[in-house]
Amino acid sequence: MWLVIVMMGVLLYASIARGAFGTSHIWIIETSQMILAAYYLLGGGYSLQLDSHVRMDLLYSRWSPRTQARVDTVTSLLVIFYLIILLIGGLSSTQYAIEYNQKNYSSWSPVLWPIKVVMCTGIVLMLLQMIAVFFRDLAKARGEPLAEALPAGKRLAGEGLE
Repeated sequence: MWLVIVMMGVLLYASIARGAFGTSHIWIIETSQMILAAYYLLGGGYSLQLDSHVRMDLLYSRWSPRTQARVDTVTSLLVIFYLIILLIGGLSSTQYAIEYNQKNYSSWSPVLWPIKVVMCTGIVLMLLQMIAVFFRDLAKARGEPLAEALPAGKRLAGEGLE
């Protein structure tokens, strides 16, 4: 959430510098692009945790909760497969960027390993959350009861210890 504010600050600075002082900076656009990439890559797992991602609701809302869970289980497996492939490529790309001090082909020419490390971190977090979502949906699809997690400190003494 705070990365959006940082990106807005960078873009506001660019607008003020260009409008008030007639100067432009070569690093502004690439910096804001990297901040935005970090924002959505790090926010992916969080979005999955909150179940706030976009879902095609044309048929989904008409299905029973158990059918929804079955479809979500299959979808989760596909997303896990995709994230594993993405992580393999990301790790390879990050290793290359670190090993050869890879720079972007632009006039600013920033090093790329920091954003690639953030990319891999976001993919790992999303993969971990997707695995948790898979097991939750699998339990729902099988009709098994799920224990509702309470925030830390909200359980009563002895409650939930069965």
